[in-house]
Amino acid sequence: MNYAFTNGKVLNGTKDMQIQNGCCILVQDGNIIDIVPDTTTLNDYKVINLQGHYILPGLINMHVHLAGNGKPQKKQRDNEKLVNTIMSSSLTRSIAYKMVAGFAKDELLSGVTTIRTVGGLGNFDTRLRDEIASGSKVGPRILAANQGISVPGGHMAGSVAIVANTISDALNHVEKSEQEKVNLIKLMITGGVLDAKEKGVPGELKMPPEMVRAVCEKAHKDGYLVAAHVESPEGVRVALENGVDSIEHGAKLSDDMIQLFKERGAFLCTTISPALPYALFDRSVSNASEVEQFNGNVVFEGIIDCAKAALANDIPVVLGNDVGCPWITQYDFWRELYYFHKYVGVSNSFAIYTATKRSAELAGIGHITGSIEKGKAADMIVTAENPLEDLRALRNPEMIIARGTIIEHPRIKKRKQVEMELDRFL
Repeated sequence: MNYAFTNGKVLNGTKDMQIQNGCCILVQDGNIIDIVPDTTTLNDYKVINLQGHYILPGLINMHVHLAGNGKPQKKQRDNEKLVNTIMSSSLTRSIAYKMVAGFAKDELLSGVTTIRTVGGLGNFDTRLRDEIASGSKVGPRILAANQGISVPGGHMAGSVAIVANTISDALNHVEKSEQEKVNLIKLMITGGVLDAKEKGVPGELKMPPEMVRAVCEKAHKDGYLVAAHVESPEGVRVALENGVDSIEHGAKLSDDMIQLFKERGAFLCTTISPALPYALFDRSVSNASEVEQFNGNVVFEGIIDCAKAALANDIPVVLGNDVGCPWITQYDFWRELYYFHKYVGVSNSFAIYTATKRSAELAGIGHITGSIEKGKAADMIVTAENPLEDLRALRNPEMIIARGTIIEHPRIKKRKQVEMELDRFL
């Protein structure tokens, strides 16, 4: 089916985007073939009248764990034990895969047309990526890492990341991941908020620098980028010194770290969403301990400081919401844009640009998607209100267009408690 989207207010996703009126977006075979005046005679197109609503590129969530649902937790769970149980039989694996596919669909229905997964169950993410691409399942475009690489006692070890006891173990996993045809490699270099046992030491360095270097050298030799979970200044330094391409989360930057970013040509994936509940919620709501709240605030402030320093020094920044962490759902990526505006201080238009065209470019798919331009995939969303005025307009999109397929009035079952508590910080 060929479509002509008319009577819409176009936000094209570019850095200096302004509303474009009087445009008609022509779509054939899932791609934008031209943008013409609304007055153009349209033959052989099904006309979609947008009724003056706003049309912009689909959002790109650059940090996703598809196995998580964001359900609040009263106490820490043993993720390794849980995953071992899930993956122990064909029946439980099948149920888990169906769940993961459902979460991916939620991403799409919320306006996210591309996701980058950075740690998942087995090879689920690449498998789902290929099924979505073939049309057998509904979901966003996926850039998949499958399981990450951690170390004994490291972040997400044994759950969405394998445990590498030696450099050889780590390199063998890189080889296995390449055979699974992943799009990137993920390292868990430091611990996180929930891994820390003492106040003031979240993001403790876990992975030896020599392992980081060995993985990066092999991945780069084979044509893959390496993303790294990092939540401390020491972790940032080790990651960049040893070849990592993207810092996921971040921490307060020194001048030499800024220089390392530039020398490496690395980018930052900012993730404010998962730290906010631990830092700002009342502990009676978050169920966090005093230590977890303290460390959550350290990480929250570190991530914000890191994003501000990166932008001030022309270091590229993208956005992810670390979906799967407690309180962070598969349908709430729009909040990350809102937090980026509120806490980092960027304009609404820059937040949208960051989560669309900029993310596509840094993910290596800028020639495919990320903006409303001739030759790009028809990955677009429609909102009733103007997101340039209020990013909350992205909360309930009126229409999703994914590679040319139209989903009107998408609906998602949401967690009322999560919505209520997070809305206090809008």
